[in-house]
Amino acid sequence: MSALGWARSWLYVPAHREDLVAKALGGVADAVVLDLEDAVPPAEKERAREAAAAWAARSGRIWVRINGARTPWADDDAAALAGTGIAGLRVPKAEDPAAVAGLAERTGLPLHLLVESALGLRRAFDLAESHPLVAGISPGETDLAADLRVRDRTELGWARARIVTANRAAGLPSPVASVWTDLSDTAGLAADSAALRDAGFFGRSVIHPRQLDPVHEAFTPDPGEVERARTLLASVDTAGDAAWVDAAGRFVDPAVVAGARWIVELADALDRHAPDHHEPARATAGKENP
Repeated sequence: MSALGWARSWLYVPAHREDLVAKALGGVADAVVLDLEDAVPPAEKERAREAAAAWAARSGRIWVRINGARTPWADDDAAALAGTGIAGLRVPKAEDPAAVAGLAERTGLPLHLLVESALGLRRAFDLAESHPLVAGISPGETDLAADLRVRDRTELGWARARIVTANRAAGLPSPVASVWTDLSDTAGLAADSAALRDAGFFGRSVIHPRQLDPVHEAFTPDPGEVERARTLLASVDTAGDAAWVDAAGRFVDPAVVAGARWIVELADALDRHAPDHHEPARATAGKENP
């Protein structure tokens, strides 16, 4: 299971701030995204790129968000990171399936595409299937809402559902939820993350270590849920392919079995990759806003 199947948190860090990068990699975020785009001013783009390439081989948790295809930095970003040991690239403002395929061929890296425009949303299904190295597509909701002229992001439910469907139709993991920008409202973050989990998302981008606790809690299956799933799967061999009623009185069919299998696979992946999932996240990445 790739990181896009099990990672609950994706912590953005400006790549030119090496102090924050070191703190993030010492913390409990499941994935660390070194940012070359929005968090890096133009004068620091080259230094940020060099730093990202230097960090590449140090951790399997590192992804890099490159600059968009229409910017003057995009080609240099791709060239500098091609063939490095990073887990993959986050590609902002993805709109053109052919351009995505070309980027995949040039870099040889998994691509996590961010849909941030009406055109990207329209082409979501084509983007998801544009190349075997596309690992998933997710919304970038601040830009997407602005392009759609949606004033209330809670009204993006239809757009979110399209992205969920595009991922699953292409055989990709559930999409990663977009950032929650109000750093002071952790209760709102927790409630919104739980709602997005129930709507078909898994994991969330975060912009500060204090957001890790509520995000991890929302996307970690509770032990009782995992135990029930394991018990159900253990009974499958007895029932074969037929639907049945289990000992708890639940009607069980192949769809229910598939859901239980996902819960067990997720729990096992977290055991392998994120040993903190049995306890609250520790904000060891520092108190600065990355």
